Amino acid sequence: MRNELSGVMILDKPAAMSSAQALSKVKRLLGVKKAGHAGTLDPFATGVLICCINQATRLARFFLHGEKTYAAVLRLGIETDTQDTTGRVTHRQEVPAISDDRLVSIVDGFQGTQMQAPPVYAALKHQGTPLYRLARQGKPVQKPARPVRVTAIEVTHIALPDVHFTVTCSGGTYVRTLAADMGQAVGCGGHLLQLRRTASSGFGIENAHTLETLEAMGADSRAARTLIAPATAISRMPTFIAGEDVLQDVAHGRKLDHDRIAQALIQRPADQSLSDHLKVVDADLNLKAILKRSPEGKAYDYCCVFH
Repeated sequence: MRNELSGVMILDKPAAMSSAQALSKVKRLLGVKKAGHAGTLDPFATGVLICCINQATRLARFFLHGEKTYAAVLRLGIETDTQDTTGRVTHRQEVPAISDDRLVSIVDGFQGTQMQAPPVYAALKHQGTPLYRLARQGKPVQKPARPVRVTAIEVTHIALPDVHFTVTCSGGTYVRTLAADMGQAVGCGGHLLQLRRTASSGFGIENAHTLETLEAMGADSRAARTLIAPATAISRMPTFIAGEDVLQDVAHGRKLDHDRIAQALIQRPADQSLSDHLKVVDADLNLKAILKRSPEGKAYDYCCVFH
């Protein structure tokens, strides 16, 4: 039964569609009752959208803060109120004569940890209301700047007024704000013309399915052919293969001693943000629980349990 299947599906989100609309289509095509996504993409953007299906919706929080990679285009000389191509033009200025080397140097300067103020047109909420809704009502709210990290950034092509670049950054980084800041650094302003997410939390665009591909698949095979098993989806998290005694403890919610777990823990390359977590699987590698080390460090607390 498709409604009993759980896992993660990577969607190549099309343009001109919100992440919620795209998820709704995935849910209908897979014929499942429950679905959620991890890491919103703006409607004009395309690319990797992590869709969590049925019980795997509990995994969404482990993907939200992972690194993301984008291919983007900055258009210099035009600023918009949304910092991207969907907004109202607020300022125009001639692009100054500037060498490719100088442009590359400016873009390179955005690598590293920096403070970034979220755009006033954003899904972040202020007193329960999304910022973009307040901005459309003429009541924009500017949230305080917060630290973000740009791990890598590279100019791939220059054809003024457009600058093509790729960027790998921490979760919560706004690439359109990054583009607007680059425009300011050049001295003429700018906005984000195009955005495509090519990777998110370890999943690349090569793992993604389009809505057209899903539509073309047979109804009975869509989920089976596209879903990544929950344990596989969090492959970078350390793994504990539990025997029957531990599985019984998990089933009854009993506390698990740290030393007991540590002796049989299978270490894997772990995302730093997941370093205090581990997954419990059975002999067939079915995910049974995700644990987090308790504050005192002597036992593990349950994050979620899977049937």
